[in-house]
Amino acid sequence: MKKLIALFLFGVMSTALLTGCGSKEGENGTVYVYNWGEYIDPETLDMFEAETGIHVEYEEYETNEIMYPKVSTGSSSYDVVCPSDYMIQKMRENDLLAELNFDNMPNAKANIGAQYYEQSKAFDPENKYSVPYCWGTVGILYNKTMVTEPVESWSILWDEKYADNILMQDSVRDAFMVALKLKGYSMNTMDSAQLDEARDALIQQKPLVQAYVIDQVRDKMIGNEAALGVIYSGEAIYTQRENPDLEYVIPKEGTNVWIDSWVVLKNAPNKENAEKFIDFMCRPDIALMNFEYITYSTPNDAARDLIEDEDIRNSQIAFPDLSQYQGLETFSYLGEEGDEMYNDRWKEVKSQ
Repeated sequence: MKKLIALFLFGVMSTALLTGCGSKEGENGTVYVYNWGEYIDPETLDMFEAETGIHVEYEEYETNEIMYPKVSTGSSSYDVVCPSDYMIQKMRENDLLAELNFDNMPNAKANIGAQYYEQSKAFDPENKYSVPYCWGTVGILYNKTMVTEPVESWSILWDEKYADNILMQDSVRDAFMVALKLKGYSMNTMDSAQLDEARDALIQQKPLVQAYVIDQVRDKMIGNEAALGVIYSGEAIYTQRENPDLEYVIPKEGTNVWIDSWVVLKNAPNKENAEKFIDFMCRPDIALMNFEYITYSTPNDAARDLIEDEDIRNSQIAFPDLSQYQGLETFSYLGEEGDEMYNDRWKEVKSQ
C-alpha cells in the first residue's frame, strides 16, 4: 500500500465525483480508473488506449479513506479501483465489488504468482474480487553513516541517542503496528490492554521523534536529515538509488506485508472494459514498466523474470524471502469498533 494515513485525519477531497453511465469517447468505449497518486506509468495508459481503442478516464486519490466515501455511495462511475488489502475486505463486506471473470483476464491467471493469490485470501477468501497489483513490506530505513550498530529491532526507534533523528509514519495503523510488534502483539489486535500498552509506548517515544510524515520520509532520508525512518519497501528502493548510504531492514519482531489490488466496482458501467484494463496491466511487459516507474514490488512473476538488472531481480527489499521472517501479517479491516479503538488512542498520542 502506498500510504495508510491516520483515519481520524481524513476528509473527503473536494475533487468532483464522476457521474453518469459511461462515456462514448474512444472507438470501443471508456474505462474509468481510480488509483493512488503516482502509482502507474502514464505511458502504459497511452499504450492501452492505442491497442484497445478504449479511452481511459484516470483519476487519483491519496488514501484509501479518501477513496472509500466516493465509491461507497454508488453515485460515481468508476470502473476500476486499486485499494489496499484491508480496504478490499471492507468493500467486499459492504457489497461494493463485482465478482471478476478470470476467463476474460488470462494474464491475471497466468502471470500473477500463486503465493500472492494465497496471501490475498486474508481479505478476499475465494479470490473472486481482486487481482494483486503491487505488494511490499514496512520496515526501518537507516543511514549507515549515522547509525553504526546493527539495526535489527523496532526498539532502536526508542533509543534516546537518536532523539530528533527518527521519522515515524503519520498513520494510525502503521504507527500502532510498530509499537504492537515491539510488544509481541498482533497488529490487528482489538485487546484494549494491548492497545493501551502500544499507546503508552508511542507516547514515550514521541519526544524522540523529529516528525510524523508520509512522503517526506523518503525525501528527508535522501537528504540526510534523519538517521532512521519507518518506510514502505517500494520507497526504500527509490531512496537507495538516490542515496547509497541508506539501508532497509525488516525488524525481527515482524511487520506488515501488504498488497494493493485491482478491483471492479459492482456498479461499474464498463465492466468488460475494466477487465480488459486489468488484464492489460497483468501483461509481463506492462507490469515491468510499472515496476520500473513506481519501484513498488510486482507480484507478476513473468515481469520479474524480465528484469535485466540481476541485483534488482534478486533484491531482498523488492522481493524478500518472507519465510525467513517471523511475525508477518496483513492488515485486516476491524470494523467501526476497531477504527474507534485505534483512532481514540492515536489522538491521545498526537495530543501529548
